[in-house]
Amino acid sequence: MFGFYRFASVCPTLKVADTAYNTAEIIRCASEAIKNDAAIVVFPELCITGYTCSDLFHQELLLKKSVESLSKIATAFADSDAVIAVGLPLRMFGCLYNCAAFLQRGKLVAVTPKIHLPNQREFYEKRHFSSGRDLLRGTVACAGVSAGNAAGAVRCCVEGFGDVPVTNFFTVKGESGSEVRIGVELCEDLWTAVPPSGELALAGANVIVNLSASDALVGKRDYRRNLVMNQSARCMAAYVYSSAGVHESTTDMVFSGHLMIAENGTMMAESKPFSRESEIVYADIDVERLNMQRLSEGSFQGYDSREVYARAASFDGLRSIDALKYRFVCPTPFVPGNIETRDKSCTEIFNIQCAGLAKRLEASHSKRAVIGLSGGLDSTLALLVVAETFKLLKRPATEILALTMPGFGTTKRTKSNAVKQAELLGVELRTVDIQKACLQHFADIGHDPKTLNVTYENVQARERTQILMDIANSEGGIVIGTGDLSEIALGWSTYNADHMSMYAVNCDIPKTLVRHIVDWYADNSEAELKAVLKDILDTPVSPELLPADANGQIAQKTESILGAYEIHDFYLYHFAKYGAAPQKLLFLAKYAFAGKFSDEELEKALAVFVRRFFTQQFKRSCIPDGPKVGTISLSPRADWRMPSDSSFSDWL
Repeated sequence: MFGFYRFASVCPTLKVADTAYNTAEIIRCASEAIKNDAAIVVFPELCITGYTCSDLFHQELLLKKSVESLSKIATAFADSDAVIAVGLPLRMFGCLYNCAAFLQRGKLVAVTPKIHLPNQREFYEKRHFSSGRDLLRGTVACAGVSAGNAAGAVRCCVEGFGDVPVTNFFTVKGESGSEVRIGVELCEDLWTAVPPSGELALAGANVIVNLSASDALVGKRDYRRNLVMNQSARCMAAYVYSSAGVHESTTDMVFSGHLMIAENGTMMAESKPFSRESEIVYADIDVERLNMQRLSEGSFQGYDSREVYARAASFDGLRSIDALKYRFVCPTPFVPGNIETRDKSCTEIFNIQCAGLAKRLEASHSKRAVIGLSGGLDSTLALLVVAETFKLLKRPATEILALTMPGFGTTKRTKSNAVKQAELLGVELRTVDIQKACLQHFADIGHDPKTLNVTYENVQARERTQILMDIANSEGGIVIGTGDLSEIALGWSTYNADHMSMYAVNCDIPKTLVRHIVDWYADNSEAELKAVLKDILDTPVSPELLPADANGQIAQKTESILGAYEIHDFYLYHFAKYGAAPQKLLFLAKYAFAGKFSDEELEKALAVFVRRFFTQQFKRSCIPDGPKVGTISLSPRADWRMPSDSSFSDWL
């Protein structure tokens, strides 16, 4: 469902050169993985015999037993759609190759010979095996295939299976409709300067499997992990890695059984080292997301993949999963999840904002920065950024002009917090009450001030912006915008009011991240400022354009109208970054927010998000400049270009 497939990486216990024992254990582990809905099950390099057989690879009996074992494994899963990848030595065209064999529904679908054979220090694979480079390229004359052939994969006859293609690329239409394209590497292939997976990814492979036997050395595990994660990121693919375990021969080496599954740079699952038992790790991979991301990111367009596709094999189909089990879906994808890196990530975000504003102030020769300070989250973050920028430029804080502009809905709490924040930061603070001007404007346009509609609200918002712009003109300054990415996505601003500024420092920061950064800043501030910031964090989000309640508290609460910003930010992330359809957005949200928000709340928020995202594009088409901070931006000059009058009916 929705392009999710469960992959398994397995390290079975084995006995070196005991094919019967190893085969039984491979079948047992594969059965367990398939019972757990794994679509692809990857075993280590040469797992049928053991990697460390050395000169036993030149024994006729071992080679025959290996093929017999392959047949037994295939027969055991004759009724299964799952793809099983196992390693064995295989004779082809008079040479011996270190191969990965791919089995499905009782058939040998294809074999992949290892290309790069390590032959240094403790490794001496060239003593036993030939490189499969020419076989995979189809550039050798064998079995009736002419040298330089580009019409298709070289084929070889494997006893008990007949004619099978020799290839490292597979295509399959998954059960959910997402196309799964699998590229294959064997151990050393990944460690080379130009891994085969790079070319395979450019040709379309979105899943890379690696059957490996990498020994355990001090520091090697971390290096190996980085290789897998980085290659999955460069290839924008899933990477399934399985390496030999502790039951290999220890004559010269020890193996730790390193199992990893990464997705586009993120480690999804990893085993603990040196397990004495057979071990399996699982990950639920979002292939649809990888496919969609490649359409808008990376350098995957326009590559001539005809040669790779010419040698591709295919599977009959892969079974997708209906429920997620081995995948963490973060409910706050914009917020750094690792508390240990909180200072680093927030500092970097803050530095980007400050650097962008500093450049604009210098380029515009502005004498002052003018900002509307409401006592809410967004203007709080914007003022903190402005204050830090002026420190960076070695300019006095008194050149910052903060304006509080109380209206009909301003509460004592927000007004007090705005005043305290400005005083503690040492900026100039002015108060301009907008009520009289708004009442005059109501009279001018014939609006009854008792009618608390959109006109009532927008008049106040535009009055505030007019004051900011005019004072900025008179002071030789620029107006600093405070609106955030969540508000831009939902169009939660008044056109040509808070929608507009001369530089918008928060434009790429969603509400959940605004909250996170202000909280971080508070924790690193003196006690008095920290107390103010913490109270602002506890204040309900509101534009305060409607009168307060009988107790003087905020009556107009944004999240009561739109739904929780946490939900909207979640939808925005998966919609804008991965092109997720509404049904998938809801599927992911129910999984991520289980126990926190009801299905009804999630569905209602989704309808609001879709409708407002489409209908409010006209505001995004003319938003002011501001710094790009993360991977998602809605600026028409950066990441998002969309017609203002497109229909949203299909998305509902």
